[in-house]
This record gives sequence, C-alpha cells and structure tokens, in this order.
Amino acid sequence: DEKVLTSWNGLMLAAFAEAAQALDRQDYQEVAERNADFLLRELRQENGRLLRTWKAGEAKLNGYLEDYAYLIEGLLELYQTTFDAQWFVAAQQLAETMLEHFACSDGTLYDTSDDHESLITRPRDLQDNATPSGNAMAVTTLLKLVGFTNDLDYADLAHQSLAQMQPMMSQYPLGFGQWLQALAYALSKPQEVAIVGEPDSVDTQALLDVVRDGYRPFQVVALGAPNVQPASVPLLQDRGLVEGQAAAYVCRDFTCQAPIADPEVLRALLEDA
Repeated sequence: DEKVLTSWNGLMLAAFAEAAQALDRQDYQEVAERNADFLLRELRQENGRLLRTWKAGEAKLNGYLEDYAYLIEGLLELYQTTFDAQWFVAAQQLAETMLEHFACSDGTLYDTSDDHESLITRPRDLQDNATPSGNAMAVTTLLKLVGFTNDLDYADLAHQSLAQMQPMMSQYPLGFGQWLQALAYALSKPQEVAIVGEPDSVDTQALLDVVRDGYRPFQVVALGAPNVQPASVPLLQDRGLVEGQAAAYVCRDFTCQAPIADPEVLRALLEDA
C-alpha cells in the first residue's frame, strides 16, 4: 500500500472539491467525498486528534499543524460543494482541537502539538514554501470559519497572526504567498451567503447557480433547510423562506440584508459588493 499523508491528502481534497464546483463534475465530488471519509475514519482518533501517516492499514505519528490546517481547508471546501453538514462539523471540531494543542502565547501556532515528543526547541515555521506553512493555512481557515460561525475568538487569533507577520510579508512577499492570501481575505471584508430551501429544488439551485457564477474568492456559502434550530452551521440559524420560495441572505459580519428570492436581484447585489 502507498503511504498516505494527512496534509497532502487534505490539499488534494480541497482541489477536487473546488474543481467539482467550478466544473460541475460529479466524479470529482465523489473523489473528494471518498478522500474525506477515509481521512476522518482512518487518521482521526476517537479523541479527535489526527495522526500523520497511514500505510498498510496502520495510522501512526502525531499530526502536525499542517495536517490539521490542510484538512480543515479541504473539509470546508467539500462542505461548500455538497452542503452536507457533517463536513463542516468535522472542520470546526478539528479547528477547536488545533487551537487547543498548537496555540502559542503570541497569537501564532506551533508546528507540533503540546504533547509531541520533547525537542530542543518547539518548531514554528512561518514561511510559505512549495506548499503553504501550517500557520498561514490555519489563519486562512480560521478566517473562513468566522464567516460560518461569527466566532470572534477565531478572528482574534487570525488578526494577531497577520499583524505579527505584516513586516515579513512586506519585506519578502515571495516567501509568504499564503499569508498574503489570508491578508487579502481579511481586508476584503468577506461576504457570508446563506441559502435556505430544499437543496434539490429548482428555486434553490437557481440561487446557488448565481452565487457560484464567476470568481468570488472572498465569500463563504452555506445551504440548508429553512428555520433549522439549532443549525449545525450557525450561518443558517433561523433563516426562513420568502413567500414559500428559496431565499438567499447576503451578510457581512453576520449583519444581513433582506432575504432575496429573485436570482437576478441576487446577482446584482453580489456584483455591486
């Protein structure tokens, strides 16, 4: 059997989920779902902690920061592809575990957990290389989770990290590409879009088609049934239909405009944002 790395498979998960959305490819979505199911089943322990490698039916080694951050990113993309709440719930649970075991007092994160093997110094690699640093990807995912949850603890840590890294980003931008993406996301004042309605209905799909049309990197999207209480995804909490029709709520910092049932009105609003 091939060796599986949690981090690399998390990146692959995100890539297939995004491609499934952009290209409307059911086969890509199925690959992403199988990948996510495998990682959560085989590399996540009963206590919620991740292991780093899997081979020949055996998972071992404590997960590193990048394993958590990359998998969270993949799960959030998969949720926004399928709108199956289990993927969002798993992403948020992993984020809570990541913050509990990797946090540093200055607002960044260590590469190793607090119960990792004892080292002369606890590593913390902040520079992006061929792949993003664990810290940069963690900040990116926390910013997205803010949009789904309005949890200001996520925002505080992300903003502390970005403030600390600002001089390095300014002086050596080529070495901090993922950090710059996270900074762009934070400065963009991203939108949260909640769509309520039956997922397979024509009116719901019409709204979703508008939201997915074009390139909108600074938004998160949730979709679910109306008036769910409590909602697995907080962005969907207490959202209702409009005269029996599916509705889209466009929000910033959980402050939402009036719900929209007309796809063309939604398009105009998104394009003006």
